[in-house]
Amino acid sequence: MARWRQTTSALGRELDSLADIISFGVAPAVIAYGCGMQGLYDRIVLAYFVACGVSRLARYNITAEALSGGGDKVKYFEGTPIPTSLLLVIVMFVAATQGALDQSLWYGHVVLAGFTLHPLVLLFALSGSLMVSRIHFPKL
Repeated sequence: MARWRQTTSALGRELDSLADIISFGVAPAVIAYGCGMQGLYDRIVLAYFVACGVSRLARYNITAEALSGGGDKVKYFEGTPIPTSLLLVIVMFVAATQGALDQSLWYGHVVLAGFTLHPLVLLFALSGSLMVSRIHFPKL
């Protein structure tokens, strides 16, 4: 509605961020958990991923005006935008279509100190870390 009316508001920006964190942060983590990444270390990494998404959106909301250089548009992103987590959902979709779920999850699992880690969850750690990085990504 705001885009159609070409208006913005602080409340709209915050609601947009809330929708983004649910859609691109919590949902991919829940999908990964449902696909079998249920070990203790998996849950820690998935929580880290969601926390990175929240941090990334908070930083964007605070710095968007400064990054736009006084204009309406941001010229680049610091860290990867949270919608890039869609790639993780695609990976989980491909795994599911190939039957690679639960015990058959790609790359198996590792038991460290009695707790399970699925190496595939490290993609979530990488994605979260890139979201909160200071690397500049051009806005297309």
